[in-house]
Amino acid sequence: MAEPIIEPELRICDPHHHLWDFPTNRYLLPELLADIQTGHAVESTVFVECGAFYAAAGPEPMRFVGETQFVGGAAAMAASGRYGPILACEGIVGRADLAQGSAVEEVLLAHIASGGGRFRGIRHSGAWDADTRIRRSHTDPPPGLYAHTGFREGFARLAPLGLSFEAWQYHPQLPEVTDLARVFPRTAIVLNHVGGPLGIGPYEDRRGEVFEVWRRDILELAKCENVWVKLGGLGMPICGFKFHKSAPPPTSADLAAAWRPYIETCIAAFGTDRAMFESNFPVDKASCDYPTLWNAFKRIAGSDPDREKLFRNNACAFYRLR
Repeated sequence: MAEPIIEPELRICDPHHHLWDFPTNRYLLPELLADIQTGHAVESTVFVECGAFYAAAGPEPMRFVGETQFVGGAAAMAASGRYGPILACEGIVGRADLAQGSAVEEVLLAHIASGGGRFRGIRHSGAWDADTRIRRSHTDPPPGLYAHTGFREGFARLAPLGLSFEAWQYHPQLPEVTDLARVFPRTAIVLNHVGGPLGIGPYEDRRGEVFEVWRRDILELAKCENVWVKLGGLGMPICGFKFHKSAPPPTSADLAAAWRPYIETCIAAFGTDRAMFESNFPVDKASCDYPTLWNAFKRIAGSDPDREKLFRNNACAFYRLR
């Protein structure tokens, strides 16, 4: 039985979701809207790159722009009003190979030109672990990507073009993000998925130990005022909560109890001006449905007087939305 929607009038910008069409999993605009239109007051969203619809031809570095062109079309469809008032993909975050160095500027300019005024930043995932049971991110990064000279040369092109950076890595790599943020204090960075605490492979059954390492590095990273944090992503199986195996599915109270220490730590560290709740759908769909996810976040936020910032205003500010 579906849960009643908690505080259905609370306005939301979902600042992290994907669209894709894979052989065994389709999640396009109709699927996204079906999730959104389940009772929570989601007004707008931000698409984040995921390897969908790259161009089939042309120079390899430029093929990533095909994804922005595809998402721009979905955003235009939503903005037409035909599907209701929700501004899906009001912001777009794409992919570029920043390891190209300064040559990546051509790709960045192509993204901006193709984004219809919606293009906001780049995610170049660096998620890597030495243990082969931990899957590397879809960019197949080398270890220590964020410190590589070529990567930093490309990264330096973001701020002059008004673009932000999405940091996605696993929790042992958090110090790498801290170093990057300190070297580039004028570049706006948002940490994806509370920093990627792992709970599988060598990290399984070590939650307390992992939490302390993660917490130490989150507190240090939060000292960088150019870094924000996304509160979510904990429904991914790699986090080790095993809700994807639960029968019956977890309630929002179950999710809130498990995720609260991570989310509350991030809010305390970054403050309510640099944190935003995210769905990470359809990835987190492995653990729960969309309305249950947002109910869990509302349970965690409780009566926080700044909850409007956490659920909408901060995301709109970071991504320069309406």
